[in-house]
Parts: sequence; structure tokens; C-alpha cells
Amino acid sequence: MYGIDSFFENQYLRLQAHPQYLKVMTLPTLQKWSVLVGLFLLSQIVVFGSLYVIFDEIVVIGFLASILAGLATGVGALPALFFKDISPRLFNSMLGAAAGVMLAATAFSLLVPGMDFGEQIWPGKGLLIVSAGMMLGALFLHFADKKLPHLHFDSVADESLDSLQKISLFIIAITIHNFPEGMSVGVSFGSGDLKSGLVLSIAIALQNIPEGLAVALPLVGLGYNKWKAVGVATLTGLVEPVGGLLGITMVTVFSSILPIAMGFAAGAMLFVISEEIIPETHSKGRSRIATFSLMLGFIIMMMLDKMLG
Repeated sequence: MYGIDSFFENQYLRLQAHPQYLKVMTLPTLQKWSVLVGLFLLSQIVVFGSLYVIFDEIVVIGFLASILAGLATGVGALPALFFKDISPRLFNSMLGAAAGVMLAATAFSLLVPGMDFGEQIWPGKGLLIVSAGMMLGALFLHFADKKLPHLHFDSVADESLDSLQKISLFIIAITIHNFPEGMSVGVSFGSGDLKSGLVLSIAIALQNIPEGLAVALPLVGLGYNKWKAVGVATLTGLVEPVGGLLGITMVTVFSSILPIAMGFAAGAMLFVISEEIIPETHSKGRSRIATFSLMLGFIIMMMLDKMLG
């Protein structure tokens, strides 16, 4: 398999050989960073400005929220700069709370509003439409799980991440699961309900924190550069804005598919919770603290949903 390390090194070497890159790098330090920051800000103005002109402000807000939720993966990876491992008890508690947060967000920010929208578009059939969408979302991840090579989340528990190749497969798994999570944020904002979109983006961000740690720590344990490990973890989360932009533009342009899309996103998230996160928290017999953490996470998101309502 083409290793993650080799891929990024090759891309970096190609960038270093580019004439424009060389020109910028030869500038004095202050000018160099001014140019880099200026180019970044210009790119953001172009991207967000285009979205605002083509669609409206709700798309811009949803896309920004999905970016911030994705960046939480990098935030979660930051402890890898200081530690090579953490207590399994603490890690399971974090994952349990993440599962509770995602469950509450799925229920209150996707399923309930999805059924309401379904009733508006297809009176008397809202429940069936959302249920069909849920099954489609679960089947999508089921086939992605079968067809794409990767390792499951519980690989962290049995300490089988003993090579860069295995870690690369695990990173692919995290990336696969982050796409529908980003899509769920986009779909929620696409409904026009800012509250549900905000609650869901917060839930995804909280859930991404332990995922980022799960990616970075094994890399550091193998002697990988700490900052590179954090960078790789951050990149796994940045697939979420892609899913978020797809979800929000899709339901904005084709509003009639909104209930199906909300069900799809909910089904995909429930699949991840049941298939990956909960089994990991129960993998070493420390299920009780993970169970209470799940309940606490659920209650926190339920309270947040109520306060924002």
C-alpha cells in the first residue's frame, strides 16, 4: 500500500520545486508570511464569496460550521504533542461521551426535523420517507466498509496498530466516516434551521476530538514527527467540509429530497456509533464508565438543544 508518509513527502517535494513557491520562500520573513496569509485570506474570500453569490448566507454558514467541526479533529490530536499514550479509561470515557452526543444530535437535529419536513412534503408519509433514508445511509456505509480497505476503530483497543501501513488503513476508516458526518451538518443547515445545524455541528466537533487523538497517538508511538501526526489527524477531519458542502447545496437546490437526506445522514451516523464507537468503548471490559459517559453526553446535547430552541 502507498504509505501516508510517502504520499505527503512526495506532495511536499513537488510543492518545493514549484517556481512560485521558491520565489515566495526567498522573501524576507515578514514579507513571506504576509504573502502566505494574504493568499490564504484571498482563497477564503473567493470560496465563501462564490457560495454567497450562487446560493445564500445559509450555505456559507453551513460550510463554515462543517470546516470548524472538521478542525476539531486537529484540536483533539494536540495532546499527542505532549504524550505518547493516554489512559484507556479516559479514552473510553471520551468515546462514550462522543457516542451520547452523536445519538442526541441524530435524534433531535436530524430525525425529528426530518419527519416534520417529510410530513410537509408528503403528508402522512414523513416517517416512512425518513426511515427509508436511514436505511440508505446505513447501507452506504456498509458497502463502503466492505469495498474500501481499512481497519476498524477497535484496532486501537487491541494495540494492533504496530506499523505505518496499519495506521494508514485506520486513517482511511476515520476519513470514510467523517464524510457522512460532514454531510449531516450540511443537510441540517440546508433545512434552513440554524439551531439544528448549530447543535449538530457542535456534536460532530465534540465527537471528532477523541478521533483526532486516536489517529495521532499511534503515529507518535511509531516515532512519527509529532506535528506531522497532528497534521495528518487534522486532514482526516477536513473531508467533512466536502461532505458538508455537498449536503447543504444538494438540499438547497433540491428541497424535496431534504427528508430523505436527513434520514440518510442519521442512518450513516447511527451506523458509525453502533459499528465503531460503542464496540470500542466496551472492548476491554470498561463498559460501565463508557455507558455513564454516553448518558452524560446525551444529556448535555439534549440540554443544549433545548437552550438553543
